[in-house]
Amino acid sequence: VALIGVTVSPLFIMRLVALDNIEAQLRTRRLNELSNYTLILSNQIVRSNYFKGENTDIIHADMSQSASMYNGRILVIDSQYTIVKDTYATLNGMTSISQETIKAMSGENIRRYNKEEKMLEMAVPITNEDKSEILGVILFYSSTSDIQKTCDLIGQSYNGITAALICLCVVLSLLIANLFTKPLKRVATSIDRMSEGHFDEEIHLRGFSELKVISDSFNTMLKKLQKLENSRQEFVSNVSHELKTPITSIKVLADSLNMQEDVPNDVYKEFMQDIVVEIDRENEIINDLLSLVKMDKAVAELNIATVNINEMLEMILKRLRPIAAKRNIELVFESFRQVSAECDEVKINLAFTNLVENGIKYNTAGGWVKVSLDADHKYFYVKVADSGIGIPEEYQDQIFERFYRVDKARSRETGGTGLGLAITRNVILMHDGAVKVLSKEDEGSTFVVRIPLKHVPENQNGGVNDEKN
Repeated sequence: VALIGVTVSPLFIMRLVALDNIEAQLRTRRLNELSNYTLILSNQIVRSNYFKGENTDIIHADMSQSASMYNGRILVIDSQYTIVKDTYATLNGMTSISQETIKAMSGENIRRYNKEEKMLEMAVPITNEDKSEILGVILFYSSTSDIQKTCDLIGQSYNGITAALICLCVVLSLLIANLFTKPLKRVATSIDRMSEGHFDEEIHLRGFSELKVISDSFNTMLKKLQKLENSRQEFVSNVSHELKTPITSIKVLADSLNMQEDVPNDVYKEFMQDIVVEIDRENEIINDLLSLVKMDKAVAELNIATVNINEMLEMILKRLRPIAAKRNIELVFESFRQVSAECDEVKINLAFTNLVENGIKYNTAGGWVKVSLDADHKYFYVKVADSGIGIPEEYQDQIFERFYRVDKARSRETGGTGLGLAITRNVILMHDGAVKVLSKEDEGSTFVVRIPLKHVPENQNGGVNDEKN
């Protein structure tokens, strides 16, 4: 509809303007022709001694022919205001004292369009050859009905063209609407299928660049949803597996005790101790899952306070040194300046503890873990480097996923739930920070964390996490 309106409206305006211009040009041309004829007629009248009664038949015949040709009326008036000749033959011999006659007798040329009468009117003085005396006046009235008919025909042609263009616009509008809506209907269909849980079909829209942008954006969103759905399914599977493993072990141990009669006390204690270990492991998994839920940025609350980051990191290393000493791993702390920052101390402490613990767990005996602290005017930076086993490059993008383990066999030996790095990443994102990992297999790993010194509430920063490195 908009396309039709935009196309047709100018056509109607053009029609009105064009017809007015054409009609005006035709009237001007007619007036010019009448002026030329009256000038010729005036010369003929003077040269033929018309007012003395000579050559009247020739001049009358010419006047009648011209009046008929221009659909008009010609009157010749002498100096006494007597109508000598009226091509209508109704006013011959009568006196003309009209305004046009009086003005022409005073030497004025009159040419005008009488809009009410639809008539072109001319009044031309007849002068002698040396222009010294006015001998009479020629009045010429010409109807513009033929001009109006010509303009009407042109208007009808315009109407035909306009009608054809309207039809063309309607057809084009339907084609364009179909061209645009058909791909969008495909998008709507795909969205409906997505709402039903189908994330396996991409769309490829052809045509305008805007459609390609929509297609690319939709497919990007679809891939993210597929990844999210796969992650969700894998998470559920991993949670089920992780929770089931200790329970299975407990059941096996308990069944073994029940199947034996007169179990020796030392064997009974050994089995019970194993059951306690599995219960502790189950409890650890549940606690980490609860911590991960609490760290969900959508629902978590931060208890912001000014924290001395130097003292916090020193306390973390002091607490973990006994664990590191069991494997002869050296813990080193390097601080370039005193740093205080606005953050949730409990959650930040948990995040950095997880990073240092991982450095100890996945290290080699006699190795080292180095923690360094630095800051600029906007952020503070914590780097946790180790001399451990490293992370293959193809796995580095996945280590922050829940329950993800690069080496599952080694992870079982070192303990843990596979949720530590996921919790760490959530804590850092809650503080609008960023974390990245640099690692080479068998050469160790380095985790670099960046967190703002000043905490900006989410309603002030729009809830946008800065994850740029």
